[in-house]
Amino acid sequence: MFLSPSSSHRQMVFVILLLCLLVVIDSMFFPSFRRVALFALPVAVANSQATTAASSAVASPLSSTSSGTIASYTLPASIDYGANLIPNVEDPEAKDAQVMCPGYKASNVEHNKYGFTATLNLAGQACNVYGTDVDVLNLTVAYQSAHRLAVEISPAHITAENASWYILPSEQVYKPEQSDEDTEDIDLQFVWSNDPTFSFAVLRKSTGDVLYSTEGTVLVYEDQFIEFVSTLPENYNLEGLGERLHGLRLGDNLTATMYAADNGNPVDRNLYGTHPFYLDTRYYEKDPETSALTLLTGNASTNASYISYSHGVYLRNAHGQEPILNAGNITYRTLGGSIDLYFFDGPTPAEVTKQYQAEAIGLPAMQQYWAFGYHQCRWGYKNWTMMQDVVNNFAKFSIPLETIWNNDPNTFPYDQGKQFIDGLHNNNQHYVTIVDSAIYIPNPDNATDAYSVYSMGHDMDVFMKNPDGSEYIGAVWPSFTVFPDWQAVNSTQWWTESLMKWYQNVQVDGIWIDMSEVSSFCVGSCGSDSLHLNPVHPPFALPGEPGSVDYGYPEGFNVTNSTEAAAASSASAAQASSNSATQVSSSTSTQPYLRTTPTAGVRNVNHPPYVINNQLGDLGVHAVVPNATHSTGVEEYDVHNLFGYEILNATYIALTQTIKAKRPFIIGRSTFAGAGQFAGHWGGDNYATWESMYFSIPQALDFSLFGMPMFGADTCGFSGNSDEELCNRWMQMSAFFSFYRNHNTLGDNSQEPYIWGSVIDASKKAMQIRYSLLPYIYTLFHSAHTTGSTFLRAMAWEFPNDPSLASADRQFMLGPSLLITPVLLPGVTTVNGVFPGSKDGVVWYDWYNQTAVPATPGANVTMDAPLGHINVHIRGGSVLPQQEAGLTTTVSRNTPWSVIAALSAEGTATGSLYVDDGENIIQNSTLYVDFTAENQRLYASARGLWQEKNALANITVLGVQNAPKNVSLDGMALMSGVNYNATSKVLKVTGLQNATSSGAWAKDWVLEW
Repeated sequence: MFLSPSSSHRQMVFVILLLCLLVVIDSMFFPSFRRVALFALPVAVANSQATTAASSAVASPLSSTSSGTIASYTLPASIDYGANLIPNVEDPEAKDAQVMCPGYKASNVEHNKYGFTATLNLAGQACNVYGTDVDVLNLTVAYQSAHRLAVEISPAHITAENASWYILPSEQVYKPEQSDEDTEDIDLQFVWSNDPTFSFAVLRKSTGDVLYSTEGTVLVYEDQFIEFVSTLPENYNLEGLGERLHGLRLGDNLTATMYAADNGNPVDRNLYGTHPFYLDTRYYEKDPETSALTLLTGNASTNASYISYSHGVYLRNAHGQEPILNAGNITYRTLGGSIDLYFFDGPTPAEVTKQYQAEAIGLPAMQQYWAFGYHQCRWGYKNWTMMQDVVNNFAKFSIPLETIWNNDPNTFPYDQGKQFIDGLHNNNQHYVTIVDSAIYIPNPDNATDAYSVYSMGHDMDVFMKNPDGSEYIGAVWPSFTVFPDWQAVNSTQWWTESLMKWYQNVQVDGIWIDMSEVSSFCVGSCGSDSLHLNPVHPPFALPGEPGSVDYGYPEGFNVTNSTEAAAASSASAAQASSNSATQVSSSTSTQPYLRTTPTAGVRNVNHPPYVINNQLGDLGVHAVVPNATHSTGVEEYDVHNLFGYEILNATYIALTQTIKAKRPFIIGRSTFAGAGQFAGHWGGDNYATWESMYFSIPQALDFSLFGMPMFGADTCGFSGNSDEELCNRWMQMSAFFSFYRNHNTLGDNSQEPYIWGSVIDASKKAMQIRYSLLPYIYTLFHSAHTTGSTFLRAMAWEFPNDPSLASADRQFMLGPSLLITPVLLPGVTTVNGVFPGSKDGVVWYDWYNQTAVPATPGANVTMDAPLGHINVHIRGGSVLPQQEAGLTTTVSRNTPWSVIAALSAEGTATGSLYVDDGENIIQNSTLYVDFTAENQRLYASARGLWQEKNALANITVLGVQNAPKNVSLDGMALMSGVNYNATSKVLKVTGLQNATSSGAWAKDWVLEW
């Protein structure tokens, strides 16, 4: 297909003419049309404009320094077609390992202080159903902490036949270790049996409930296939097992495939990351007379009393895998590695997540204060002037803007860039750009196509290889590219030095890691013999190019904008007709299914015998192929799911050296368990649809479970044309996520919040709430960083004894104190929601009028929600510290303080505040403030060395049932600034600046009424 530089001109012309017959690949293969990377060679689009000289371009450390080159050759669509595979879960001819395989028998049991070890021997003739059976395994069972049980099964001997076996090393991904704490009180018990073959179970001692049991099934352990099965109760409640778009509760009919894939956001399919952890919550009906517990397996009764117990299960395995959820069981299948299981006893959801994060994967990185401001991005900001116009428009309409991002070609002159970025920094605003994961490799026939980042990486031997030792060359946005090998000893050093050198010219404030699955637009090392063609166009049309114009609009657009919708529908039909007239079908559609037959002692990594339900089919499609090799000899097959984790780790290290002392701000796409230690995550290439808006809620909740609390979706949608109504609602909802960014694709309509008048108003209204709550948000995130607590929370986690909330994911909580009820449907002016805890006397206050909401336990309440209004409620018993909202977080941080105390039915409330400098990794001084309200008094007590100079201005107390006779601060009667509303039951105290002029928390104080 590709010709070497020595091929004749006639051959070249002939091949190019043939390739011209191939049109853009079908959108089913590449719906995820993304931006051209800044950290990449600029790929010219349809107009084939030449790139500017590298000396004047904002080239990242991963960008080409090519001068005057153009993308003159389009890769054929067929370059990314793989073998035609049928997933085993859909294959009627698939072999059932549970029927065919003999299982194992345990022997040589040796007890120790923390558990025991044993040998597992194959209990019969090897089945070799999807690989080569391992004859002898080692079993280790350890009670590792007061809340964690570890069960590990791995090959007993590494032989010549299985020398390539990859057991995930602790140096690569943290492996929980034995603690010194007393484990006698752990609420977990491990039991096992050899009847008829080895099986085990994990029980909760306090209830006798079986949490995990492989009884009645066999263990299958082969070099390319591991299977083990656990029973689950009827109608179980599992959450996690990501990343995928799905409701929060997983249900009992799901194949939860985990294989990092670059292919947009299809529902129920594997996406960018791998998080093999689940939270299991079981509800028990409590007998009011005997207190006996009965496991709930059906619908809950509104009159009954319930209690729940939660536990967590983490499989520390990075191979391609797919837990299969069926009625009554979960079946784990992986393509290699080991069984490295960890059980966490909870017993509440909050305790499970803390145990998982603090003990098993690492706590999330603390973010800089500015990271919680509003971010604006677009694939389509073509130059610094356009970006400055965007910044100016935010200021013009008085809409807060903290950070502007871009991801267009690196053709922005350095001198203008410095002026633009300096202007941002002078206004306390920030700049973030994209870094793609593939590195441009220069055209050897072009003497000017030199790229020092590649040359240095080549000399330091930091790129993945083909099996023959040559560099693996795929194709991504920069054209033909190589890929960093994070197992190479010099890779992090090279990455750091490249970033430091680039930073001298472009003072970014953070890095956005993209394409890190790791993605490639061709199957195999397609550039090995074709570098003379560089730079090349991707094998599909970019958004906006002929045949790839996006005419999609959100649901309901045809009602609110009927004329535009009709025109878009007509244009879309015409484009589809034109494309179909010349479209060449994928070669896989007419091929028979490939079924790989195992060969004893031989691993087929490109097409393993067991076919996981990967959304892209062939493991090498739109990805580096599995037989690419690393410097350690490990194949990509064994570590594919770790590339995103490793590049985030390397980038974190690089930024600590580049932007010294500051907390690195990194947002990454592909992640693995523990990636939250380094970065946050965005939801990937979503769509401008109401469905995508909804799915961002359970996706955000999942990433709270996964230890990545810094999460946000592309607000208003990435792909497709947003409209006023959708963007209005979405800008308001996203204001309550930790990472708040609007971002959309090239060629679609602009969707900055100032595009529509009503969106301006809606955005400012929601941002006013967000920015005033930045102290609460920052404190909440610090708690996640130090304890593993969740940031966004499902109602079921905050109210764990209410089984009616198990599937609730259309509302969510921001920490323990705020309930958010967004509108998720077009054309409506009301929204339904529940007020959890009402049965137990929890009081909820409307954010806007500050009055208590009348709520019936279990009732689905209809609330007014006109366009531009999002329902926010404060949980009684909460104290919220606030500052005034500004156009930047810096402005907000320098305003007077206020406090809202929302009293419970008993008249009590608690809260906290954490303050530091907001940017440095190591803090010289910090401040903690505790708030407590009881007996008509609100106390504030501070500890720490941070000197907070801003005064306290206002205190608002909600739920004050009787008009106070006297109001005093620290015993001094307040003669002015006191207002009590007998209707709303709200006490407002204003004008406290003089009394607190030395600082709101300079001394402890008490407000009494």
